[in-house]
Amino acid sequence: MRQGKIIRVAGPLVVAAECLGAKMYDMVRVGHLGLIGEIIELNNDRAYIQVYEDTTGVGPGEPVVLTEKPLSVELGPGILGSIYDGIQRPLDVIRARHGDFVSRGIEVPALDRERRWPFEPVKKVGDRVLAGDIIGYVQETPLIQHRIMTPENGDGEIIEIKEGEFQVEEVVCRIKKDSGEIKELNLFQVWPVRKQRPVKERLMPFEPLITGQRILDTLFPLAKGGTACVPGPFGSGKTVVQHQLAKWSDAQIIVYVACGERGNEVADLLLSFPELKDPNTGRPLLERTVIIANTSNMPVAAREASIYTGMTIAEYFRDMGYSVALMADSSSRWAEALREIGGRMEEMPGDEGYPAYLASRLAEFYERAGKVVCSGSEERIGALSVIGAVSPPGGDLSDPVVQATLKVVKVFWALDDRLANMRHFPAINWLQSYSLYRDSLKKYLAEKVAEDFVELSQEAMKLLELEAELQEIARLIGLESLSYKERLILETARSIREDFLHQNAFHPQDTYTSMRKQYLMLRTILHFHHRANEALEAGKEFNDIISLEVRDRISKMKYLPEEEETLLQVEKEVDASFKTL
Repeated sequence: MRQGKIIRVAGPLVVAAECLGAKMYDMVRVGHLGLIGEIIELNNDRAYIQVYEDTTGVGPGEPVVLTEKPLSVELGPGILGSIYDGIQRPLDVIRARHGDFVSRGIEVPALDRERRWPFEPVKKVGDRVLAGDIIGYVQETPLIQHRIMTPENGDGEIIEIKEGEFQVEEVVCRIKKDSGEIKELNLFQVWPVRKQRPVKERLMPFEPLITGQRILDTLFPLAKGGTACVPGPFGSGKTVVQHQLAKWSDAQIIVYVACGERGNEVADLLLSFPELKDPNTGRPLLERTVIIANTSNMPVAAREASIYTGMTIAEYFRDMGYSVALMADSSSRWAEALREIGGRMEEMPGDEGYPAYLASRLAEFYERAGKVVCSGSEERIGALSVIGAVSPPGGDLSDPVVQATLKVVKVFWALDDRLANMRHFPAINWLQSYSLYRDSLKKYLAEKVAEDFVELSQEAMKLLELEAELQEIARLIGLESLSYKERLILETARSIREDFLHQNAFHPQDTYTSMRKQYLMLRTILHFHHRANEALEAGKEFNDIISLEVRDRISKMKYLPEEEETLLQVEKEVDASFKTL
Protein backbone atom coordinates (compact mmCIF):
# COMPACT_ATOMS: atom_id res chain seq x y z
CA MET A 1 0.00 0.00 0.00
CA ARG A 2 1.13 3.54 -0.75
CA GLN A 3 2.32 5.68 2.14
CA GLY A 4 2.41 9.36 2.96
CA LYS A 5 4.28 11.11 5.77
CA ILE A 6 2.93 13.14 8.70
CA ILE A 7 4.06 16.79 8.69
CA ARG A 8 1.71 18.24 11.34
CA VAL A 9 -0.46 17.02 14.22
CA ALA A 10 -3.11 19.27 15.79
CA GLY A 11 -5.25 17.19 18.13
CA PRO A 12 -7.58 15.00 16.01
CA LEU A 13 -6.35 16.69 12.79
CA VAL A 14 -3.26 15.22 11.10
CA VAL A 15 -1.72 16.70 7.94
CA ALA A 16 0.24 14.31 5.71
CA ALA A 17 2.37 15.01 2.63
CA GLU A 18 3.19 12.75 -0.35
CA CYS A 19 -0.46 11.67 -0.71
CA LEU A 20 -0.98 12.25 -4.45
CA GLY A 21 -3.81 10.10 -5.81
CA ALA A 22 -5.66 9.86 -2.50
CA LYS A 23 -9.42 10.50 -2.57
CA MET A 24 -11.78 12.40 -0.29
CA TYR A 25 -13.19 10.33 2.58
CA ASP A 26 -10.70 7.51 2.01
CA MET A 27 -9.74 5.65 5.18
CA VAL A 28 -6.09 5.81 6.23
CA ARG A 29 -3.91 4.30 8.96
CA VAL A 30 -2.01 7.01 10.84
CA GLY A 31 1.39 6.64 12.53
CA HIS A 32 3.23 3.60 13.82
CA LEU A 33 0.14 2.67 15.89
CA GLY A 34 -2.06 2.52 12.77
CA LEU A 35 -4.78 4.84 14.09
CA ILE A 36 -7.95 4.94 12.00
CA GLY A 37 -8.52 8.23 10.15
CA GLU A 38 -10.46 9.66 7.22
CA ILE A 39 -9.32 12.19 4.62
CA ILE A 40 -11.53 15.30 4.86
CA GLU A 41 -9.58 17.69 2.60
CA LEU A 42 -6.99 17.43 -0.17
CA ASN A 43 -4.61 20.20 -1.27
CA ASN A 44 -2.00 19.23 -3.89
CA ASP A 45 -0.16 16.28 -2.32
CA ARG A 46 -1.32 17.12 1.19
CA ALA A 47 -4.11 15.21 2.90
CA TYR A 48 -5.94 16.61 5.93
CA ILE A 49 -6.97 13.64 8.03
CA GLN A 50 -9.60 13.44 10.76
CA VAL A 51 -8.34 10.80 13.21
CA TYR A 52 -10.93 8.86 15.16
CA GLU A 53 -8.55 7.86 17.97
CA ASP A 54 -6.33 9.71 20.46
CA THR A 55 -3.29 11.14 18.64
CA THR A 56 -1.16 11.69 21.79
CA GLY A 57 2.45 10.78 21.00
CA VAL A 58 1.98 10.76 17.21
CA GLY A 59 4.48 13.09 15.57
CA PRO A 60 5.86 14.35 12.22
CA GLY A 61 7.78 11.85 10.14
CA GLU A 62 5.56 8.88 11.00
CA PRO A 63 3.93 7.05 8.06
CA VAL A 64 0.33 7.36 6.85
CA VAL A 65 -0.88 4.22 5.03
CA LEU A 66 -3.42 4.94 2.26
CA THR A 67 -5.96 2.10 2.11
CA GLU A 68 -7.55 3.64 -1.05
CA LYS A 69 -10.99 2.60 0.29
CA PRO A 70 -13.65 4.77 1.89
CA LEU A 71 -14.53 4.44 5.59
CA SER A 72 -17.05 1.58 5.47
CA VAL A 73 -19.10 -0.74 7.66
CA GLU A 74 -19.67 -4.49 7.42
CA LEU A 75 -23.32 -5.42 6.97
CA GLY A 76 -24.37 -9.00 7.60
CA PRO A 77 -25.52 -11.54 10.22
CA GLY A 78 -24.19 -10.77 13.69
CA ILE A 79 -25.01 -7.05 13.77
CA LEU A 80 -28.15 -7.41 15.92
CA GLY A 81 -27.49 -7.47 19.65
CA SER A 82 -24.00 -6.03 19.10
CA ILE A 83 -22.50 -3.02 20.86
CA TYR A 84 -20.08 -1.11 18.63
CA ASP A 85 -17.97 2.00 19.02
CA GLY A 86 -18.23 4.87 16.51
CA ILE A 87 -16.19 3.07 13.84
CA GLN A 88 -17.95 -0.32 14.20
CA ARG A 89 -15.47 -2.07 16.44
CA PRO A 90 -17.34 -4.61 18.65
CA LEU A 91 -16.78 -3.47 22.24
CA ASP A 92 -17.74 -6.81 23.82
CA VAL A 93 -15.14 -8.65 21.67
CA ILE A 94 -12.47 -6.03 22.48
CA ARG A 95 -13.22 -6.39 26.19
CA ALA A 96 -12.95 -10.18 26.07
CA ARG A 97 -9.64 -10.08 24.17
CA HIS A 98 -7.90 -6.92 25.40
CA GLY A 99 -9.52 -5.83 28.68
CA ASP A 100 -11.76 -2.93 29.71
CA PHE A 101 -10.05 -0.22 27.63
CA VAL A 102 -9.97 0.21 23.85
CA SER A 103 -6.28 0.23 22.93
CA ARG A 104 -5.24 2.65 20.20
CA GLY A 105 -4.88 1.19 16.71
CA ILE A 106 -6.70 -1.98 17.67
CA GLU A 107 -8.27 -3.78 14.71
CA VAL A 108 -11.14 -6.23 15.28
CA PRO A 109 -13.59 -7.30 12.53
CA ALA A 110 -17.13 -5.99 13.07
CA LEU A 111 -18.67 -9.39 12.31
CA ASP A 112 -17.62 -12.67 13.94
CA ARG A 113 -15.56 -14.61 11.36
CA GLU A 114 -15.79 -17.95 13.22
CA ARG A 115 -19.53 -18.26 13.86
CA ARG A 116 -21.54 -20.34 11.39
CA TRP A 117 -24.97 -19.16 10.24
CA PRO A 118 -27.77 -21.35 8.76
CA PHE A 119 -28.40 -20.01 5.24
CA GLU A 120 -31.65 -20.91 3.51
CA PRO A 121 -31.80 -19.88 -0.19
CA VAL A 122 -35.00 -18.65 -1.83
CA LYS A 123 -33.53 -18.39 -5.34
CA LYS A 124 -32.33 -21.26 -7.51
CA VAL A 125 -29.81 -21.81 -10.29
CA GLY A 126 -30.95 -20.10 -13.49
CA ASP A 127 -32.86 -17.31 -11.73
CA ARG A 128 -32.06 -13.78 -12.85
CA VAL A 129 -31.49 -11.30 -10.00
CA LEU A 130 -31.16 -7.53 -9.72
CA ALA A 131 -29.28 -5.45 -7.17
CA GLY A 132 -31.21 -5.55 -3.90
CA ASP A 133 -32.96 -8.89 -4.55
CA ILE A 134 -33.21 -11.28 -1.59
CA ILE A 135 -31.39 -14.52 -2.39
CA GLY A 136 -31.92 -16.21 0.98
CA TYR A 137 -32.40 -15.93 4.73
CA VAL A 138 -30.45 -16.34 7.93
CA GLN A 139 -32.45 -16.57 11.19
CA GLU A 140 -30.17 -14.15 13.02
CA THR A 141 -32.23 -13.92 16.23
CA PRO A 142 -35.59 -15.47 17.21
CA LEU A 143 -37.16 -12.05 16.51
CA ILE A 144 -35.51 -11.09 13.21
CA GLN A 145 -34.92 -12.95 9.96
CA HIS A 146 -31.80 -11.55 8.28
CA ARG A 147 -32.41 -11.23 4.55
CA ILE A 148 -29.32 -11.71 2.38
CA MET A 149 -29.46 -9.29 -0.56
CA THR A 150 -27.49 -9.01 -3.78
CA PRO A 151 -25.04 -6.07 -3.65
CA GLU A 152 -25.21 -2.88 -5.72
CA ASN A 153 -23.57 -4.32 -8.83
CA GLY A 154 -24.99 -7.84 -8.44
CA ASP A 155 -27.28 -8.04 -11.52
CA GLY A 156 -27.02 -11.30 -13.44
CA GLU A 157 -27.94 -15.00 -13.55
CA ILE A 158 -27.37 -17.37 -10.62
CA ILE A 159 -25.07 -20.22 -11.67
CA GLU A 160 -24.57 -21.67 -8.17
CA ILE A 161 -26.32 -21.26 -4.81
CA LYS A 162 -25.73 -23.29 -1.65
CA GLU A 163 -27.70 -24.24 1.44
CA GLY A 164 -26.32 -25.04 4.90
CA GLU A 165 -24.25 -23.44 7.63
CA PHE A 166 -21.60 -20.92 6.59
CA GLN A 167 -19.21 -18.37 8.04
CA VAL A 168 -19.83 -14.81 6.84
CA GLU A 169 -16.80 -14.86 4.49
CA GLU A 170 -17.70 -18.13 2.75
CA VAL A 171 -19.19 -17.98 -0.76
CA VAL A 172 -22.87 -18.96 -0.80
CA CYS A 173 -23.80 -17.85 -4.33
CA ARG A 174 -22.18 -17.20 -7.71
CA ILE A 175 -23.72 -14.86 -10.27
CA LYS A 176 -22.77 -14.58 -13.94
CA LYS A 177 -23.06 -10.95 -14.98
CA ASP A 178 -24.06 -9.83 -18.48
CA SER A 179 -20.40 -9.00 -19.17
CA GLY A 180 -19.51 -12.65 -18.50
CA GLU A 181 -17.77 -11.83 -15.20
CA ILE A 182 -18.48 -14.22 -12.30
CA LYS A 183 -19.41 -12.46 -9.05
CA GLU A 184 -19.15 -14.36 -5.77
CA LEU A 185 -21.53 -13.47 -2.94
CA ASN A 186 -21.01 -14.21 0.74
CA LEU A 187 -23.23 -13.47 3.74
CA PHE A 188 -22.06 -9.89 4.27
CA GLN A 189 -21.42 -6.77 2.24
CA VAL A 190 -19.33 -3.65 2.82
CA TRP A 191 -20.82 -0.16 2.40
CA PRO A 192 -19.26 3.35 2.66
CA VAL A 193 -20.81 5.19 5.62
CA ARG A 194 -21.16 8.56 3.88
CA LYS A 195 -22.98 7.17 0.84
CA GLN A 196 -26.78 6.78 0.87
CA ARG A 197 -28.01 3.30 0.01
CA PRO A 198 -30.09 3.43 -3.20
CA VAL A 199 -33.88 3.03 -3.24
CA LYS A 200 -36.39 2.52 -6.04
CA GLU A 201 -38.89 5.17 -4.93
CA ARG A 202 -39.60 7.43 -1.95
CA LEU A 203 -43.14 7.38 -0.54
CA MET A 204 -45.20 9.78 1.56
CA PRO A 205 -45.41 8.45 5.15
CA PHE A 206 -49.00 7.61 6.11
CA GLU A 207 -48.65 5.29 9.13
CA PRO A 208 -47.77 6.52 12.66
CA LEU A 209 -44.78 5.23 14.60
CA ILE A 210 -46.70 4.15 17.70
CA THR A 211 -44.61 4.87 20.80
CA GLY A 212 -47.07 4.25 23.65
CA GLN A 213 -46.29 7.75 24.96
CA ARG A 214 -49.61 9.59 25.11
CA ILE A 215 -48.40 13.14 24.48
CA LEU A 216 -46.47 11.95 21.39
CA ASP A 217 -49.02 9.61 19.82
CA THR A 218 -52.10 11.76 20.46
CA LEU A 219 -50.89 15.36 20.16
CA PHE A 220 -47.61 15.26 18.19
CA PRO A 221 -47.43 11.99 16.20
CA LEU A 222 -44.39 10.87 14.23
CA ALA A 223 -44.90 8.93 11.00
CA LYS A 224 -42.97 5.76 10.14
CA GLY A 225 -40.24 7.08 7.87
CA GLY A 226 -40.43 10.53 9.50
CA THR A 227 -37.95 12.73 11.34
CA ALA A 228 -38.23 14.26 14.82
CA CYS A 229 -36.14 16.59 16.94
CA VAL A 230 -36.07 16.47 20.78
CA PRO A 231 -34.27 19.57 22.08
CA GLY A 232 -33.99 20.41 25.74
CA PRO A 233 -31.65 21.59 28.51
CA PHE A 234 -29.64 19.35 30.81
CA GLY A 235 -31.88 17.25 33.07
CA SER A 236 -35.11 17.74 31.11
CA GLY A 237 -35.38 14.10 30.07
CA LYS A 238 -34.06 13.83 26.48
CA THR A 239 -32.37 10.52 27.15
CA VAL A 240 -35.41 9.16 29.01
CA VAL A 241 -37.62 10.02 26.00
CA GLN A 242 -35.13 8.33 23.65
CA HIS A 243 -34.97 5.24 25.89
CA GLN A 244 -38.78 5.03 26.03
CA LEU A 245 -38.99 5.25 22.23
CA ALA A 246 -36.31 2.59 21.83
CA LYS A 247 -38.14 0.29 24.27
CA TRP A 248 -41.74 0.76 23.18
CA SER A 249 -42.00 2.11 19.60
CA ASP A 250 -43.43 -0.39 17.12
CA ALA A 251 -40.38 -0.28 14.83
CA GLN A 252 -39.02 -3.77 14.10
CA ILE A 253 -35.35 -2.76 14.40
CA ILE A 254 -33.87 -0.19 16.81
CA VAL A 255 -30.49 1.46 16.13
CA TYR A 256 -29.41 3.54 19.15
CA VAL A 257 -26.48 5.89 18.53
CA ALA A 258 -25.12 7.32 21.78
CA CYS A 259 -23.13 10.12 20.17
CA GLY A 260 -20.84 11.77 22.70
CA GLU A 261 -23.22 11.06 25.60
CA ARG A 262 -22.06 10.95 29.22
CA GLY A 263 -20.66 7.58 30.20
CA ASN A 264 -23.18 6.99 33.00
CA GLU A 265 -26.13 7.38 30.58
CA VAL A 266 -24.59 4.95 28.09
CA ALA A 267 -23.80 2.54 30.94
CA ASP A 268 -27.46 2.72 32.02
CA LEU A 269 -28.50 1.94 28.44
CA LEU A 270 -26.13 -1.03 28.23
CA LEU A 271 -27.27 -2.39 31.60
CA SER A 272 -31.01 -1.93 31.06
CA PHE A 273 -31.40 -3.07 27.44
CA PRO A 274 -30.31 -6.71 27.91
CA GLU A 275 -32.93 -7.05 30.69
CA LEU A 276 -35.80 -5.50 28.72
CA LYS A 277 -38.35 -7.70 27.01
CA ASP A 278 -39.87 -7.09 23.59
CA PRO A 279 -43.52 -6.15 24.37
CA ASN A 280 -44.89 -8.30 21.52
CA THR A 281 -42.93 -11.53 21.97
CA GLY A 282 -41.42 -11.43 25.47
CA ARG A 283 -37.94 -12.05 24.01
CA PRO A 284 -34.96 -9.82 25.04
CA LEU A 285 -35.21 -6.45 23.30
CA LEU A 286 -31.50 -6.58 22.46
CA GLU A 287 -32.31 -9.26 19.84
CA ARG A 288 -33.65 -6.52 17.55
CA THR A 289 -31.35 -3.70 18.67
CA VAL A 290 -27.95 -2.36 17.58
CA ILE A 291 -26.12 0.01 19.93
CA ILE A 292 -23.37 2.40 18.82
CA ALA A 293 -21.73 3.44 22.11
CA ASN A 294 -19.69 6.61 21.73
CA THR A 295 -19.18 8.34 25.07
CA SER A 296 -18.01 11.86 25.90
CA ASN A 297 -14.57 10.63 27.05
CA MET A 298 -13.86 9.00 23.66
CA PRO A 299 -12.05 11.15 21.03
CA VAL A 300 -14.30 13.99 19.87
CA ALA A 301 -13.76 13.30 16.16
CA ALA A 302 -15.16 9.76 16.50
CA ARG A 303 -18.62 11.28 17.11
CA GLU A 304 -18.92 12.23 13.46
CA ALA A 305 -18.24 8.67 12.31
CA SER A 306 -20.69 7.19 14.85
CA ILE A 307 -23.73 8.97 13.46
CA TYR A 308 -22.96 7.82 9.89
CA THR A 309 -22.18 4.27 11.06
CA GLY A 310 -25.59 4.07 12.77
CA MET A 311 -27.40 5.52 9.75
CA THR A 312 -25.79 3.04 7.31
CA ILE A 313 -26.71 0.06 9.52
CA ALA A 314 -30.28 1.41 9.79
CA GLU A 315 -30.54 1.82 5.98
CA TYR A 316 -29.35 -1.77 5.51
CA PHE A 317 -32.21 -3.18 7.61
CA ARG A 318 -34.66 -0.79 5.94
CA ASP A 319 -33.62 -2.25 2.58
CA MET A 320 -34.71 -5.69 3.83
CA GLY A 321 -38.24 -4.27 4.15
CA TYR A 322 -38.22 -3.64 7.89
CA SER A 323 -39.43 -0.61 9.82
CA VAL A 324 -36.36 0.86 11.55
CA ALA A 325 -36.08 3.59 14.20
CA LEU A 326 -32.75 5.39 14.67
CA MET A 327 -32.16 7.30 17.92
CA ALA A 328 -29.32 9.84 17.72
CA ASP A 329 -28.40 11.12 21.18
CA SER A 330 -27.29 13.80 20.65
CA SER A 331 -26.63 15.70 17.44
CA SER A 332 -25.24 18.65 19.46
CA ARG A 333 -22.25 16.54 20.48
CA TRP A 334 -21.81 15.57 16.82
CA ALA A 335 -21.90 19.26 15.85
CA GLU A 336 -19.21 19.92 18.47
CA ALA A 337 -16.98 17.44 16.61
CA LEU A 338 -17.54 19.44 13.39
CA ARG A 339 -16.70 22.66 15.27
CA GLU A 340 -13.53 21.16 16.72
CA ILE A 341 -12.27 19.97 13.32
CA GLY A 342 -13.37 23.22 11.61
CA GLY A 343 -11.32 25.19 14.14
CA ARG A 344 -8.25 23.00 13.62
CA MET A 345 -8.63 23.43 9.84
CA GLU A 346 -8.78 27.21 10.35
CA GLU A 347 -12.09 27.41 8.45
CA MET A 348 -14.21 30.55 8.55
CA PRO A 349 -16.66 29.95 11.45
CA GLY A 350 -20.41 30.51 11.31
CA ASP A 351 -22.80 31.09 14.23
CA GLU A 352 -21.24 30.39 17.65
CA GLY A 353 -18.13 28.93 16.06
CA TYR A 354 -19.91 26.10 14.24
CA PRO A 355 -18.79 25.60 10.62
CA ALA A 356 -20.83 27.36 7.93
CA TYR A 357 -21.83 23.99 6.44
CA LEU A 358 -23.50 22.76 9.68
CA ALA A 359 -27.04 23.10 8.28
CA SER A 360 -26.24 21.19 5.06
CA ARG A 361 -24.54 18.36 6.99
CA LEU A 362 -27.57 18.02 9.28
CA ALA A 363 -29.88 18.04 6.23
CA GLU A 364 -27.78 15.31 4.55
CA PHE A 365 -28.15 13.17 7.67
CA TYR A 366 -31.91 13.58 8.21
CA GLU A 367 -32.83 13.22 4.53
CA ARG A 368 -31.60 9.62 4.64
CA ALA A 369 -34.77 8.85 6.63
CA GLY A 370 -38.00 7.99 4.80
CA LYS A 371 -40.56 5.42 3.73
CA VAL A 372 -39.28 3.79 0.53
CA VAL A 373 -39.85 1.13 -2.08
CA CYS A 374 -36.67 -0.93 -1.67
CA SER A 375 -34.31 -1.81 -4.52
CA GLY A 376 -34.83 -5.17 -6.20
CA SER A 377 -37.33 -6.93 -8.45
CA GLU A 378 -39.73 -7.87 -5.60
CA GLU A 379 -42.03 -5.17 -4.26
CA ARG A 380 -41.18 -4.47 -0.61
CA ILE A 381 -41.51 -1.34 1.48
CA GLY A 382 -39.17 -0.27 4.27
CA ALA A 383 -39.24 2.71 6.62
CA LEU A 384 -36.46 4.50 8.48
CA SER A 385 -37.55 6.95 11.19
CA VAL A 386 -34.93 9.24 12.77
CA ILE A 387 -35.31 10.82 16.21
CA GLY A 388 -32.47 13.20 17.03
CA ALA A 389 -31.91 14.68 20.50
CA VAL A 390 -30.35 18.15 20.65
CA SER A 391 -28.62 19.54 23.76
CA PRO A 392 -28.51 23.35 23.36
CA PRO A 393 -26.58 25.16 26.12
CA GLY A 394 -29.04 26.25 28.79
CA GLY A 395 -31.96 24.94 26.73
CA ASP A 396 -31.66 27.90 24.33
CA LEU A 397 -33.83 26.99 21.32
CA SER A 398 -32.19 29.71 19.21
CA ASP A 399 -28.99 27.63 19.24
CA PRO A 400 -27.66 27.06 15.66
CA VAL A 401 -27.93 23.24 15.95
CA VAL A 402 -31.60 23.44 17.02
CA GLN A 403 -32.49 25.97 14.31
CA ALA A 404 -30.66 24.02 11.57
CA THR A 405 -32.42 20.82 12.69
CA LEU A 406 -35.88 22.43 12.75
CA LYS A 407 -35.48 23.45 9.10
CA VAL A 408 -35.24 19.77 8.16
CA VAL A 409 -37.41 17.73 10.56
CA LYS A 410 -41.22 17.63 10.60
CA VAL A 411 -41.80 16.90 14.30
CA PHE A 412 -40.63 19.11 17.17
CA TRP A 413 -40.88 17.78 20.73
CA ALA A 414 -39.69 20.70 22.88
CA LEU A 415 -38.53 19.61 26.33
CA ASP A 416 -39.06 22.11 29.15
CA ASP A 417 -36.92 22.15 32.32
CA ARG A 418 -39.77 23.94 34.17
CA LEU A 419 -41.98 20.88 33.61
CA ALA A 420 -39.10 18.56 34.56
CA ASN A 421 -38.60 20.49 37.83
CA MET A 422 -42.33 20.03 38.52
CA ARG A 423 -41.76 16.27 37.98
CA HIS A 424 -44.09 16.29 34.97
CA PHE A 425 -42.68 13.66 32.58
CA PRO A 426 -42.40 13.40 29.62
CA ALA A 427 -41.45 17.07 30.08
CA ILE A 428 -42.60 18.02 26.56
CA ASN A 429 -44.05 21.51 26.30
CA TRP A 430 -47.41 21.15 24.52
CA LEU A 431 -47.51 24.85 23.59
CA GLN A 432 -44.14 24.87 21.79
CA SER A 433 -44.16 21.41 20.16
CA TYR A 434 -45.71 20.54 16.79
CA SER A 435 -46.10 17.76 14.23
CA LEU A 436 -46.46 18.32 10.47
CA TYR A 437 -47.57 14.70 9.90
CA ARG A 438 -51.09 15.12 11.31
CA ASP A 439 -52.84 15.49 7.96
CA SER A 440 -51.04 12.54 6.33
CA LEU A 441 -51.85 10.29 9.34
CA LYS A 442 -55.51 11.35 9.64
CA LYS A 443 -56.92 8.63 7.38
CA TYR A 444 -54.91 5.83 9.06
CA LEU A 445 -55.94 6.94 12.57
CA ALA A 446 -59.61 7.22 11.54
CA GLU A 447 -59.58 3.66 10.13
CA LYS A 448 -57.42 1.90 12.74
CA VAL A 449 -58.18 3.75 16.00
CA ALA A 450 -61.39 5.84 15.83
CA GLU A 451 -63.08 8.15 13.35
CA ASP A 452 -62.99 11.12 15.72
CA PHE A 453 -59.45 10.52 17.10
CA VAL A 454 -57.88 13.54 15.37
CA GLU A 455 -60.86 15.80 16.28
CA LEU A 456 -60.54 14.82 19.96
CA SER A 457 -56.79 15.53 19.98
CA GLN A 458 -57.41 18.93 18.37
CA GLU A 459 -60.09 19.74 20.98
CA ALA A 460 -57.69 18.78 23.79
CA MET A 461 -54.99 20.98 22.24
CA LYS A 462 -57.45 23.90 22.03
CA LEU A 463 -58.33 23.51 25.74
CA LEU A 464 -54.62 23.53 26.68
CA GLU A 465 -54.09 26.73 24.68
CA LEU A 466 -57.15 28.36 26.30
CA GLU A 467 -55.81 27.34 29.71
CA ALA A 468 -52.57 29.25 29.09
CA GLU A 469 -54.55 32.40 28.18
CA LEU A 470 -56.92 32.08 31.17
CA GLN A 471 -54.05 31.49 33.60
CA GLU A 472 -52.50 34.74 32.42
CA ILE A 473 -55.78 36.58 33.08
CA ALA A 474 -56.20 34.87 36.48
CA ARG A 475 -52.69 35.95 37.50
CA LEU A 476 -53.57 39.57 36.75
CA ILE A 477 -57.09 39.90 38.15
CA GLY A 478 -57.67 36.75 40.20
CA LEU A 479 -59.36 33.39 39.62
CA GLU A 480 -62.69 34.62 41.02
CA SER A 481 -63.03 37.08 38.14
CA LEU A 482 -63.39 34.18 35.65
CA SER A 483 -66.78 32.77 34.73
CA TYR A 484 -67.68 29.22 35.77
CA LYS A 485 -67.34 28.04 32.16
CA GLU A 486 -63.81 29.47 32.04
CA ARG A 487 -62.98 27.85 35.38
CA LEU A 488 -64.28 24.56 34.01
CA ILE A 489 -61.83 24.92 31.08
CA LEU A 490 -59.00 25.28 33.63
CA GLU A 491 -60.19 22.15 35.48
CA THR A 492 -60.46 20.08 32.26
CA ALA A 493 -57.07 21.28 31.02
CA ARG A 494 -55.55 20.31 34.39
CA SER A 495 -57.13 16.87 34.01
CA ILE A 496 -55.66 16.54 30.49
CA ARG A 497 -52.22 17.53 31.79
CA GLU A 498 -52.15 15.46 34.97
CA ASP A 499 -54.33 12.47 34.09
CA PHE A 500 -53.45 12.07 30.40
CA LEU A 501 -50.17 13.78 29.41
CA HIS A 502 -48.26 12.92 32.59
CA GLN A 503 -46.85 9.39 32.29
CA ASN A 504 -44.74 7.32 34.65
CA ALA A 505 -41.98 5.46 32.77
CA PHE A 506 -41.39 3.16 35.77
CA HIS A 507 -45.00 2.08 36.35
CA PRO A 508 -45.67 -1.27 34.60
CA GLN A 509 -49.17 -0.23 33.48
CA ASP A 510 -48.49 3.44 32.75
CA THR A 511 -45.18 3.16 30.88
CA TYR A 512 -46.96 2.13 27.65
CA THR A 513 -50.50 2.98 26.48
CA SER A 514 -52.05 1.49 23.34
CA MET A 515 -53.62 3.84 20.79
CA ARG A 516 -57.12 2.59 21.60
CA LYS A 517 -56.66 3.18 25.34
CA GLN A 518 -55.27 6.67 24.63
CA TYR A 519 -58.39 7.43 22.61
CA LEU A 520 -60.79 6.13 25.32
CA MET A 521 -58.93 8.01 28.09
CA LEU A 522 -59.08 11.31 26.22
CA ARG A 523 -62.68 10.72 25.13
CA THR A 524 -63.73 10.16 28.78
CA ILE A 525 -62.00 13.37 29.97
CA LEU A 526 -63.66 15.42 27.20
CA HIS A 527 -67.00 13.65 27.75
CA PHE A 528 -66.88 14.82 31.39
CA HIS A 529 -66.13 18.35 30.12
CA HIS A 530 -69.16 18.34 27.78
CA ARG A 531 -71.49 16.93 30.47
CA ALA A 532 -70.18 19.51 32.96
CA ASN A 533 -70.89 22.32 30.47
CA GLU A 534 -74.45 21.04 30.04
CA ALA A 535 -74.89 20.89 33.83
CA LEU A 536 -73.67 24.48 34.22
CA GLU A 537 -76.17 25.63 31.59
CA ALA A 538 -78.88 23.74 33.52
CA GLY A 539 -78.02 25.79 36.61
CA LYS A 540 -76.06 23.17 38.60
CA GLU A 541 -73.45 24.30 41.14
CA PHE A 542 -69.86 24.50 39.84
CA ASN A 543 -68.39 23.16 43.10
CA ASP A 544 -70.76 20.17 43.03
CA ILE A 545 -69.66 19.34 39.47
CA ILE A 546 -65.93 19.42 40.13
CA SER A 547 -66.37 17.50 43.40
CA LEU A 548 -67.93 14.45 41.73
CA GLU A 549 -66.22 11.20 42.79
CA VAL A 550 -66.00 10.02 39.20
CA ARG A 551 -63.15 12.51 38.64
CA ASP A 552 -61.01 10.33 40.88
CA ARG A 553 -61.88 7.35 38.63
CA ILE A 554 -60.86 9.37 35.55
CA SER A 555 -57.51 10.25 37.14
CA LYS A 556 -56.79 6.52 37.70
CA MET A 557 -57.69 5.38 34.17
CA LYS A 558 -54.00 5.33 33.21
CA TYR A 559 -53.46 2.48 35.71
CA LEU A 560 -56.37 0.39 34.42
CA PRO A 561 -55.69 -2.67 32.23
CA GLU A 562 -56.08 -2.38 28.46
CA GLU A 563 -59.51 -4.12 28.35
CA GLU A 564 -61.93 -1.90 26.45
CA GLU A 565 -64.94 -2.84 28.60
CA THR A 566 -63.16 -1.67 31.78
CA LEU A 567 -62.29 1.67 30.16
CA LEU A 568 -65.80 2.18 28.73
CA GLN A 569 -67.21 1.56 32.22
CA VAL A 570 -65.61 4.83 33.43
CA GLU A 571 -67.47 6.76 30.72
CA LYS A 572 -70.74 5.16 31.86
CA GLU A 573 -69.93 6.18 35.44
CA VAL A 574 -69.55 9.81 34.23
CA ASP A 575 -73.11 9.72 32.84
CA ALA A 576 -74.42 8.08 36.02
CA SER A 577 -72.73 10.74 38.20
CA PHE A 578 -74.37 13.63 36.34
CA LYS A 579 -77.77 12.00 36.75
CA THR A 580 -77.33 12.20 40.55
CA LEU A 581 -76.62 15.96 40.52
